[in-house]
Parts: sequence; structure tokens; C-alpha cells
Amino acid sequence: MDIDDGVRNYVDAHTPLLLERLTEWVRIPSVAGVPERKHNLTRSANWLAGELRDVGFPTTEIWEGAEGPAVFAEWSSAPGAPTVLIYSHHDVRAVKEENWDQTSPFDPVTRDGRLYGRGSSDAKGQVLAHIWGLRGYLHATGRTAPAVNLKVIVEGEEEAGSPGLADILRENRSRLDADVVIFSDTLLWRADHPALCTSIRGMLGARLEIYGPLTDIHSGAVSGTAPNPAFELSSVLAQLHDQKGRITLPGFYDDVEEISPRRRAELAALPFDPEDWLERSHTRSIGGEEGYTVPERLWERPAVEVIAMAAGDPIGVARAAVPSMASADLSIRTVSGQKVNEVADQLRRWVAATISDRYAYELSVETETAQEAYRTPDCVFVEALSAAMAKGFGASNVGRMGNAGGGPADLLASALNVPVVFFGTGLVEDNWHDSDESVNIDVLKAGAATLAFLWDELGRQD
Repeated sequence: MDIDDGVRNYVDAHTPLLLERLTEWVRIPSVAGVPERKHNLTRSANWLAGELRDVGFPTTEIWEGAEGPAVFAEWSSAPGAPTVLIYSHHDVRAVKEENWDQTSPFDPVTRDGRLYGRGSSDAKGQVLAHIWGLRGYLHATGRTAPAVNLKVIVEGEEEAGSPGLADILRENRSRLDADVVIFSDTLLWRADHPALCTSIRGMLGARLEIYGPLTDIHSGAVSGTAPNPAFELSSVLAQLHDQKGRITLPGFYDDVEEISPRRRAELAALPFDPEDWLERSHTRSIGGEEGYTVPERLWERPAVEVIAMAAGDPIGVARAAVPSMASADLSIRTVSGQKVNEVADQLRRWVAATISDRYAYELSVETETAQEAYRTPDCVFVEALSAAMAKGFGASNVGRMGNAGGGPADLLASALNVPVVFFGTGLVEDNWHDSDESVNIDVLKAGAATLAFLWDELGRQD
């Protein structure tokens, strides 16, 4: 039996156990940014450390972060072979349990080819694809240790913006030496058309609070004369885009890199159908910047979104009062060429120039947890992963894509001075950060097989 059949047979035979282990891990509510859940982050880290020891890693450690522990593991038994650092995270997003229909968030169930539960796809499933891919590789090759040197860093605060990751990398720099980082916290294009992610957008968060009356005031007493911050906030937000869908911050596009002909061709080669996209993404309609395709808007152009708004009495019985404050949380996605600190300054200047002097305001920009955009350079590791994906997914062609979200890829690349290569097993229809998050089991299996083939590809290179 060759390695291809050996890997596939192993993954097929052990899928029930993979799902059993993922189910057990998902049951640990390792929610980021919730103090009363912090002990569950430690439980989650210890659970993962045990799995890594069980697969064979001789070194596993728990490293404390700013808001949650990271798991480090190392299996370096191949002198002269490439050293790969695997990055992912085990913390998960907060949940609104009342919005979940398939199951409770931390009571996972398997149904119709999917496993539902918070973290099943983002990103505990992606981590277990690595573990079971390594198991399959060792089984199919008969090896007792991988032919490449493997290191693992799975942080526990990615969903909080990775506030402690830079310190972890700095304090443990010598132990994290590697030739490449495999970054597993990204999406694929479609289950039936795998594509290799080669770029990731940056991320900058901000919160704008606008103040009107000094207190909430009965509208029947002051209506028509009082400054209503809800109106002003609505006006400000409406001015963020022009009629062509472009962001109006002066200088915002000055450093945005033009899309290269090669990149345009790569994205145009992906199969795209508007109805298919709307069904899978649950987005109702398609908008955005004129002159660009949907994949180009998602991965190569910057964006700004309002992710939360509040004013007056959003919950409970309305008091018929003019609110004293209205707020909005913004998420700005940057692209190659832009720098988050410069974008932060552009936002500050624009807000100051836009808000009426009838109002006071406070703008908080989260530069400390902001993340820069990153593009993977051409390298041997990209080609090896592309070949592995073709085998793992049984595809004749592996496309190229980007990731619309952010992540600490640029931080990893700059801190360790190595390229970052992306491989994830998520899909847009997996409902990351939303209710009824799930993972496609067939994609999870194909991902595990891909990683088994990747270690074989890299182990055979001179």
C-alpha cells in the first residue's frame, strides 16, 4: 500500500475517533475575554497538551499569556530537515445561546455531515486536523517520528486580539526557531474547489461614542431642540462611504497596493456564482467598492464595517427619552501597503472634522491589538502545500485565494523572520463567530490528509 492509500484509509477508519475527540474538546467553553470563563482556557490548554503528548510529541508545555495560556510542543528528531512551526488558537468567541437552533454551543452534535458547536471550525477542528494528519502520516509511512521537525504554538487569546502573543514570541524566541510557519486559522474557498490562501487582511478596531444631552431627557420636554446623538452617529457612519462604495477617510487609499495582473488572474480562476455565494455566506445581497469583483473586494481591498450600535433603550420598554449617548464599534480591514497606525490617525482626523460642534465625542482606537496585513512570498513551502492539497482533496487544480479576516501572521513573520503559509479547514458557511457554528466533516478529513501529505512532501525534499 502506498502512502496515499495508507493516509486516506487511516483517516477514514479513524474519523469516528477524531469526531469523538473534537466533541470532547468543544465541550470545554474556552471563551476569550470573559473573566468567569478564564479557568476553562486553562482546561482547554491542558486538554490539548495531553493530545499532543499522546500523538508522540516529547515536549509539551503551557505558556502563560496576557489573557489565556498558550500550548507549546516540539518534536525535533530530523537533523538537517526543515523545521515547521504550526500556529493556531484554542480560545473561542463568546456566544448568544438563545440564537443557537441546532444545539447548545458547548453541547456538540453531528448532523448531516457536520459537527455543530462553538470552536468546531474556528479553530479547534483545524488543530485536530493537524494532530490526526500527523497520526495518519506516521501510520502510512511506518515512521516512529516525523521526517520534518515540528513545533506547535496554539495560543489562548486570539479572539481577544492576541494581546500577549508578542511577549510570548519575544520571551521564547530561541525555542521557536523555524523555517516556516503553517498558520491554521483561515478559510477555504469551497468544499469542492480547494484554494490555497496566500494573503490575509489586517485588522483595526475602534469605538465611537457621541454625547448629546447631559442626561437622558424626556422627548416630550425637549424634542426638536436637543442634540440627539443617535442622529449624529447615523450621519457620521453614513459618511464613511461615498456613492461608489469607497471609504472616505482622506489618504486612506494612498498606500493600498494595486492588484497585480497575476493576482487578478488567480482570483478570476476561482469558480464564483453570486447565488451560491449569497446562499453560503447568508449575506442577502452583494455590495462594496465599484470596479472590483467579490473575491477582490474580500481579499485585496480594504473595508470598514459597523459591528455594534447602541442608543436609547435597545432592550426593554422604551422610556420615550432623547438618549444622552450613542455608540458604534467599527472593524477596519486593511490590505497590503497600509499600516494600521496610519489608518488610526486618518480615522481620528476624519472623526474630528466630521462631528458637529453641538456634540461631544470619544474615539477609542485599538492600536495595541491591531494586526497588519500579510502576503505570503513565493517559496518552496507554498508549492509543497499546493501539491499536498491536491492529494488531500483529490483535486486536479488547487487555486489561490486570500482571507478576508485578520490574524497575527505579520507578527509571526516579523518576530521569527520566516515566511507564513496559510492552511485552514474552515468555510464561509461554517458560521464563525455566529450561532450554529459547525465544521464540514469531509473537509476536516481532507485537511488531515493534506497535512499528512505535506509532511511527506517536505520530508523528501533535499
